[in-house]
Amino acid sequence: MRRKVIISTISAVAVGAIVGALVVTHRFPSKPASAAPPAVPTVPVVAGTVNSSDVPIYLQGVGTVIAYNTVIVRSQIQGQITKINFTEGQGVKTGDLLAEIDPRPYQAQLEQANANRARDEAQLTNAQANLKRYTTLGNEGWATPQLVETQTAQVAQLNAAIKADEAMISWAQTQLSYTQLTSPIDGVTGIRQIDIGNIIHPTDPNGLVVVTQLEPISVIFTLPETSLPQIQQHLANGALKVEAYSQDNTMKLDEGSLDFIDNEIVQTTGSVRFRANFPNKDHKLWPGELVNAWLLLDTRHDGLTVSAPAVQQGPQGAYVYVINADSTVAVRPVKVAQVSGGQALIDSGLSPGEQVVVDGQYKLQPGIHVTILHGKAAEEAAAQDAQRTPIP
Repeated sequence: MRRKVIISTISAVAVGAIVGALVVTHRFPSKPASAAPPAVPTVPVVAGTVNSSDVPIYLQGVGTVIAYNTVIVRSQIQGQITKINFTEGQGVKTGDLLAEIDPRPYQAQLEQANANRARDEAQLTNAQANLKRYTTLGNEGWATPQLVETQTAQVAQLNAAIKADEAMISWAQTQLSYTQLTSPIDGVTGIRQIDIGNIIHPTDPNGLVVVTQLEPISVIFTLPETSLPQIQQHLANGALKVEAYSQDNTMKLDEGSLDFIDNEIVQTTGSVRFRANFPNKDHKLWPGELVNAWLLLDTRHDGLTVSAPAVQQGPQGAYVYVINADSTVAVRPVKVAQVSGGQALIDSGLSPGEQVVVDGQYKLQPGIHVTILHGKAAEEAAAQDAQRTPIP
């Protein structure tokens, strides 16, 4: 009985202690531990610097390479081809022998003309001697005037015959020269159209071969008609340089100069045709090839340039994300003069030395903090962004 009373007393004291502790906790709650400030979110980006340098101003158009001269080598006589003196694709000079036609029939004609002249010259010599004798006899009264006049006419007739013979000789020599087909220009031969042993005719539409001049060569390209006044203004100060590039603008093919502006505007396209001449010493320009023509108008001194991917397009026009000193970004409207060689020429909106976001803009909003990536990390980020960007 006494043990039960002691246990009951202990239980009552324990319950009272627990209740008291709960009351104290409710009235005087414990202070929470101080929380760390939330971390500011940052966006990794690739940055570029606004540079100042001399920047060339170009107008770009698509053009076609046109040969200065293209000649179909045709025969002016009929005959059998006995010799071919060139290989297809060979470079040739003016006067180089390309092929030979059987010369024997034309050589015979020349020899016959020479023989006729020799005969007529012999007859003329005899007639002149007779005229001299008849004239002497006539002066002495032993020959009639009619005989002297007849012999004089004979001499004149033979002189005319000799002139005809000389003309025939010249014609036969010309015909004989046509048996040698030569290149009329400096150029490159194309595909041979006839083989040894075949008969060639002056009326053959394809002739023997086509020779195309490659040095120099021309490019005819088009630009919008709105560019014409600007081009004419700069052209008044001297010749304008034109650079020819491959279709993907990765390879410079040659440098030349603007030679000609067409005398009318193409109404259907609103464009003007131009012609530029190139020395083409390396034969990188080929007739019929499509190229990009870059017409150099002027050079902007101390022009501001940024990497072209930094320039974005929005409802209000072109803009870039500028990185501030506190690593936040701000939207800056810009005016772009041109984009060339992966660089954008900025007319206004930026200052030299400022940093702009080149890659990673799709995650940005004004005021967001950024972390600038460098080296391999920057390359990987640019590659990922290129995969994410849809191909237009």
